[in-house]
Order: sequence, then structure tokens, then C-alpha cells
Amino acid sequence: MLSPADEQRRIALRRMKAIAAALLVVMAVVFAVSFALQGRYPWLGYVRAAAEGGMVGALADWFAVTALFRYPLGLRIPHTAIIPNRKNEIGASLGEFVETNFLADDVVTGKLRSIDIAAGVGSWVARPANARRLVTEASTALTGIASLLDDDDMRDAIEAIARRHLIDPEWGPPIGRLGARILSSGGHHEAVDLALDRLDAWLAANPEAFGVAVSDRLPGWVPSFAKRVVDDRAYHEARTFVAAVRYDPDHTLRRALDDYLGELVERLQNDPATIAKLEQAKGRAFDDPRVRELAESVWQGVRTAALGALADPDSELRKRAEAALVDAGSRLASDPALGAKVNGWVTDAAAHLVSTYRHDIAGVITDTVTSWDARETTEKIELQVGKDLQFIRINGTVVGALAGLAIFTIATALIPA
Repeated sequence: MLSPADEQRRIALRRMKAIAAALLVVMAVVFAVSFALQGRYPWLGYVRAAAEGGMVGALADWFAVTALFRYPLGLRIPHTAIIPNRKNEIGASLGEFVETNFLADDVVTGKLRSIDIAAGVGSWVARPANARRLVTEASTALTGIASLLDDDDMRDAIEAIARRHLIDPEWGPPIGRLGARILSSGGHHEAVDLALDRLDAWLAANPEAFGVAVSDRLPGWVPSFAKRVVDDRAYHEARTFVAAVRYDPDHTLRRALDDYLGELVERLQNDPATIAKLEQAKGRAFDDPRVRELAESVWQGVRTAALGALADPDSELRKRAEAALVDAGSRLASDPALGAKVNGWVTDAAAHLVSTYRHDIAGVITDTVTSWDARETTEKIELQVGKDLQFIRINGTVVGALAGLAIFTIATALIPA
């Protein structure tokens, strides 16, 4: 099926063929008339000679042009129908020509070095409308890719990654090393202070809960007023103790907690029994069903959030991406040093790709032409150059007529009748 451009070329080709053929017919009519009347009108001999030469030129050039694409009049004359008969050789020659003259290292690198790619691309991307267009196109592409991803495959992939990098490695030594660094820097004091603040606030807000917990453990024969006294005393002692720990950085409980935590991080790093207990607890916490549920939850959450952000033109993700592109484009366009680096990277990358795949790129031309059948090849090439070739026929007719006239005139002058 022809493209609209090829259809226009076909119309133009038919028009030029008709003009060339009509000119040949005109020459034939003029020849016939002048040949019949030259005895009565001798000067028609010059007209006849011109028409005769024009017909010869027109026929010769028709044969030459036709022989490129098909057999003239269906006659299998040697060295005719050149294009369909030598299609594969033409394709190979065309591929070699492109490889040698267009994909040579010096041609590619010279052309790229003469172009400030970074400035051009940067100036284009720096325009907000263009950045928005790029983000829109990228969002559409990413949405399409996400729709093609299989949920089960992605869940399995996330599960495998989680197992390999999160669950399978031992947790004890890394946690112990991290804890040791926290203890040495005193970072745990803030956590202890926060826990004590929360405990004191809870005690202040729930005195009855603390009191019931104490009085319920006293013997039944203890009078109720005594229980209330014990509850109140225990409550106030607890708050006093918590306050003392809160405001005394060197409190005994704090030192005991520091000692315990120091011993714990040491065991996590070096005690096989402690490490094994942590691994067992980890295994119970992350058994197979839970890991799969976690992987599925992560994938669905990420997928939903990503698709929503990509689909919304006003999402924060797309706005930030547009702003980042505009900023990057502005830097490329305005920073000569950065532009030079980018140009160098692009040139080197393109030169490497061309050098590595030059033959494969040119091979696309050869393989494409080879894959065409003879009729398709002839039609494609004729549509591209056939219109211009018809001018050869027209020029041949005119030149033949002039040559015939000149030859007849010279012959008449040198050899009088």
C-alpha cells in the first residue's frame, strides 16, 4: 500500500511519462507529414531530419530508461531490467556506500563536534512547555509498562529481593554494631528521655489504673482505707522515682540500663546463642505467608501510588519532574563547562556505538532491500527517481531533433544534390 507521498509521486511520474510519450508522437506526426510533402516543398527536408532525429533520440532514451526498471516491450534483451535483476547487489552496494561515507568515525565525530548538542537540548528542555511534554510522554510510557507487568511476577521479585537483602542475612551483628555506635555517641539517651516523659505523662493521666493494680494484690482482710493509703503512696513513689530518673542523668537506673544495653549489643555481635535467638524470632515474625503478604502489599501500594501520580498532571511527582527538567536544561544551556562535558559524552558514546555497530546499521539497508521482491523494489525506486528520468526522454527528443537538423544541414551544405 502506497503512502500519500508515494501516491503523489506516482501521479507526477504518470504525468511526465505522458508528456514524454506525447512528444514522441508529435515527432512521429511531423516526420510523416514532412516526409510525404518534402518532394513538393524541399525545405521540409530540414523538418523531416529534425523530426527523425527527435524520434531516434526519444526511442533511444525510452529504451535506456525502461531498461533500468523492466524488459523493454517484454523482450528479454541482455543487460535490461537492471534493478529487479540486480536488486540484492544494489542493496549491498547501497549499504556499503552508507557505511563507508556516512558512518565513518571521522564523519560522525566531526559532525557531532560541530554541533553544540548540550546547548540545543538544554534550551529546548528549559522551556516549561517542552519539559511538561517530556514528562507527559514519559508518564504515558511508564503507565503502559506498569500495565504490562504481571502482579504475581512482581510480588515474587519483591519477595526474592526482601529475602536476599533483608531476611536471609543475620540481623544480630549489624544490629549490634549499630547499637554500639548509638551507645558510644549517647544517642540512646534521647530515646530513654522520651520513654520516661511518656511514662510520667501516662502516670499523671491514669492514677486509678496504677492504684487498682496495687490494691488488688493486698490481702482481703486489709481495710479499704488502708488500701487507698497504699495505693496513693505507691502512686506518688512511682511518680517520684520516674521524676528522679528523668532529671538525674547519672541515676542508677540509667547506668544499669547503659550496662544492659552495652552487654546486649556485645552479645548480638559475638554470642552465637543470642544471635540464634534473634534469628529464630525473625523467622517466626517473617514466615513465608507473611513475607508474601508484605511483598504483595508493597507492590500494590507502590503500583497504585505511582500510577496515580503519573496519571495526574498536577501531581507532586510530575511537577517535581518538570521542575527538575527545566533546571537541568537551564544548566546545560548556560554552563559552558557542563555543556562541554555532555557534548564530549554524547560524542564518545555515539562514536563508540557507530564504531561497534556500523556494519549492523548499514546491514539494515542491505537486508531491507534484499527482503523486497523485484517488483516492489522496482516500484519503490522508480517512484523516487522516475519523474526525473522522464526528463531524459524529453531532453533526448529535443537533443535528437537538433542533432538530426544539424547533421542534415551540414550534409546538404557539403554534398549538394
